[in-house]
Amino acid sequence: MVADDRIELRGLTVRGHHGVFEHEKRDGQDFVVDIVVHLDLAAAAASDDLGDTLDYGELARQAAAVITGEPYNLIESVAARIADGVVEDPRVEAVEVTVHKPSAPIPLAFSDVAVVVRRDGGGKGHPA
Repeated sequence: MVADDRIELRGLTVRGHHGVFEHEKRDGQDFVVDIVVHLDLAAAAASDDLGDTLDYGELARQAAAVITGEPYNLIESVAARIADGVVEDPRVEAVEVTVHKPSAPIPLAFSDVAVVVRRDGGGKGHPA
């Protein structure tokens, strides 16, 4: 069973060069990332120690590194790479990553386009 506890990082905006079209890779665009990490926060709440939880600053840096890194054609790939990195932490029970592409090359008016991926992790552990 996945913990009800979670850390949420929403609206992380980072410029990247992902997309199928050459101009997307050349010019880049902003991507907005939301991450919900499910993990047991009881130890962190009891100890009040950053070492007992997931550092959300590091979580943001990790996601930003994927966005600014290797260009992918699909935001599905971007979201999966972020999620796969998050579940490497043995404390993570599950993660949900949403990558929004507000400037997607869609020839009609739209308010949002996004991809959501979920990955399950090992959970219940303590970092090595």
